[in-house]
Amino acid sequence: MTRRCRKRASARGLVLGLLALLLFGDRAAAQKGVAGPIYDRNVDALIDGAEEWLDRLEQNGWLLRGQMTNTFLMHPRFRSPYRGQNSMAPPPDHTAMQTVDIVLGRRLWHNAEIIAVPSPTRGFGFSNNVGLGALANTESFHGGTKQWDWNITRLFLRQTIDISYDAFGTDVDPMRFTGPLARERITLTAGKLAVWDFFDTNAFAHEPRLQFLNYALVGAGAFDFASDAAGYTQGFVAEWENGVWAARFGGFQVARSQGSDFLDQYFWKGWQLLGEVNRFTWLGRFPGAIRFIAGASRTNSALYSQLTQAVLAGQEDTQNLRAYRTKPMLAANFDQQLNDTWGVFGRVGWNNGRNQNFHFIEMDWSVSAGVAVNGWRWGRFDDTAGLAFNLGGLHAPQRQFIEAGGYGFIIGDGRLNYRPEAIFEAYYDFGLRPGVNFGLGSQAIINPNYNADRGPVLVGCGPARHSELGVGSSARGTWELSS
Repeated sequence: MTRRCRKRASARGLVLGLLALLLFGDRAAAQKGVAGPIYDRNVDALIDGAEEWLDRLEQNGWLLRGQMTNTFLMHPRFRSPYRGQNSMAPPPDHTAMQTVDIVLGRRLWHNAEIIAVPSPTRGFGFSNNVGLGALANTESFHGGTKQWDWNITRLFLRQTIDISYDAFGTDVDPMRFTGPLARERITLTAGKLAVWDFFDTNAFAHEPRLQFLNYALVGAGAFDFASDAAGYTQGFVAEWENGVWAARFGGFQVARSQGSDFLDQYFWKGWQLLGEVNRFTWLGRFPGAIRFIAGASRTNSALYSQLTQAVLAGQEDTQNLRAYRTKPMLAANFDQQLNDTWGVFGRVGWNNGRNQNFHFIEMDWSVSAGVAVNGWRWGRFDDTAGLAFNLGGLHAPQRQFIEAGGYGFIIGDGRLNYRPEAIFEAYYDFGLRPGVNFGLGSQAIINPNYNADRGPVLVGCGPARHSELGVGSSARGTWELSS
């Protein structure tokens, strides 16, 4: 069986060196109450005195957390009777991706904090992330590099406004200071961030470092979330929650062009607006949630119908076809814990498919579902197993463009025998020590590139390592609180 292996280990020297650059200024006033260790234990628990040292930092108004992930993927040769410029290469291949997040925070005034996340990364996806409607590794990105590439992936200001006068609220965001929170509150966030930190979260399918790895199982595949090529953008989010309901609204910059490294500087012309409503439920004593998401992206894009005409006419320069156009999008997802062992989830996504998809993947409709099982039944209390599928496809305008020989920014074989793309993924994640995990997994991708003439592609994940100090992650809602 092919393998995905992840392990978490501390890079304390590097983290402390970066932190020292910020340790200027007076001690900040602590947020209400005393910040305490409310998260699951991590690798700092293995270092004598490290947990207490991190707690003292938070009490003095500083936040330090982090994680490191190594992911290795491989696939054998697959059927490929022809190839185009966006075809996944059929010979056997393997890739590796390393990501590090160093979460640094400073408390400011009451209930306010500033967060910065330096993130060195290196590695590639298969064929530089082309040839699949849904990328096999959400950790990878377009234009990878063999050398470490440093980037500030997040730099934002957060203000929390208490509405209720209690301390019963919780938030499993690893980029947030610990401490009591009001059950009913408003949270305002602005700066550089990842849209997935706030929208389309799911308890069983949203964290590629510990759960499913395929992009279409981490979020709704057909919802074109704003980002640059590495997965980040600039904008604001306003959130309200009371423990039963939650609502959030956000506005973000979009990419300058399809899959671009740069965001559109004309933010008053190109933008994305998102709204989400959550309802939290209980099945007996077991939690669940359902989420509805609506959005619109306005991008400097072309209509697929015009692009098809250009391809048929042999027109290579299509710059004159681009204009600022709006793409509506819808998604819904749910998760429900059924008992002490089993959890289920599902997602659907849709966009109108008339003008170009712009960000990470090219998909116009998607349906996914799966299960997660913890290892309590067989005496492995920190293990988790998962099994899921996604079915995604193209609406007629984009399908006709690809059939005519057109190319998107990640799909296109030069011709097309269209079928929806199906992904099946299974994983087993071993919890070895506090903050140390090791996983095994595989994917089967049927009709890659929406093309029945190609594949199937069998993707496995080989030995990789994942490490955490304190608590760290790129997404929220994947750790349980411990009181």
